[in-house]
Amino acid sequence: MKRVITYGTFDLLHYGHINLLRRAKAQGDYLIVALSTDEFNWNEKQKKSYFTYEERKAMLEAIRYVDLVVPEDNWEQKKTDVGKYNVDVFVMGDDWKGKFDFLKEQCEVVYLSRTPEISTTKIKTELNNK
Repeated sequence: MKRVITYGTFDLLHYGHINLLRRAKAQGDYLIVALSTDEFNWNEKQKKSYFTYEERKAMLEAIRYVDLVVPEDNWEQKKTDVGKYNVDVFVMGDDWKGKFDFLKEQCEVVYLSRTPEISTTKIKTELNNK
């Protein structure tokens, strides 16, 4: 079984997220999503999510491409997660291109292009301007 992992906040879930998850799942047989916890988002990213970790987790678990959702608590856990979950492919959006190449010693690293016309930031900006 080929295992794939990706990371993210997945707040204000939209079709760009679904596209990423669908394409990540296509890289293997089993997709693990490491979901940023509320504490990690606030303490490390200075971001407050609209939906709580538990709400975001429930939404991800309802998506047919996602096989397992685990918490992301810190930046450093990626290297550990690859070993812990026997990951074959690490997938991220291409806005992170090159940032996780250090994982190539452990697994294949794939950067997928983003859905250009949609993002959580764009949604928040447009809602604030209404």
